[in-house]
Amino acid sequence: MLEIIYEDESYVAVNKPNGLLVHRTRIAEEKKEFALQMLRDQLGHPVYAAHRLDRGTSGVLLFAKNSEAVTPLVKAFEDKQVDKVYYAIVRGYTPEQDTIDSPIRPDKDHKHKAPQDAVTHYERLATVELPIPVGRYSTARYSLVKIQPETGRMHQIRKHFAHIRHYIVGDKRHGDWRHNQMFRELLESPIMHLHSALLAFTHPLQGSIIEIKAPMPQHFERLCLQFGWREVLQKESLLQESLQ
Repeated sequence: MLEIIYEDESYVAVNKPNGLLVHRTRIAEEKKEFALQMLRDQLGHPVYAAHRLDRGTSGVLLFAKNSEAVTPLVKAFEDKQVDKVYYAIVRGYTPEQDTIDSPIRPDKDHKHKAPQDAVTHYERLATVELPIPVGRYSTARYSLVKIQPETGRMHQIRKHFAHIRHYIVGDKRHGDWRHNQMFRELLESPIMHLHSALLAFTHPLQGSIIEIKAPMPQHFERLCLQFGWREVLQKESLLQESLQ
């Protein structure tokens, strides 16, 4: 059962776990469970995806309860009227803050399409250096970053951090396999460390400001505490009450 974190007459949002697809795709036809189908069965009526999250990304996933409600919300995403906040653990020490302004090239299935403008803002919240050799280095450095994508291209955040060589840990397609392997084998964390923590927008039908937050997954929170980032989590209101 999916964790519902927001619901009104027109919209419903869930905290999507890592590894769950939003809907059936050609490359994952063998999968039997999808967020769209699960939520439909859970609520007992159709739902319509307003946006998407990558399979490996956790966090706020928003649906409309009817076809009339989904159209203005999709347009709000397209018009950059939805504020989005993500958190990620990435390889190395990033700059304290920066903007990645680099066009996103389409995936190989859409080679005929031109690169799309893409802009991602981020700030570094914390760092850690682990006494674990990875590759040719005797230690391994990581950053916790807060990310605010201005545009919403497919795999934008993952591709942008790969572009600046601060790969998101656990990203199998765009990441660094050596660091992924270390996290999987030594830190017992095999998933991608990218979490959609907040969506904020003006309700298309009511005019009120809606802010939806998704608690950080346990594995992500555990690593942050293990790395000594408790105060950062508290400051960002990410630490669950039981661990305050």
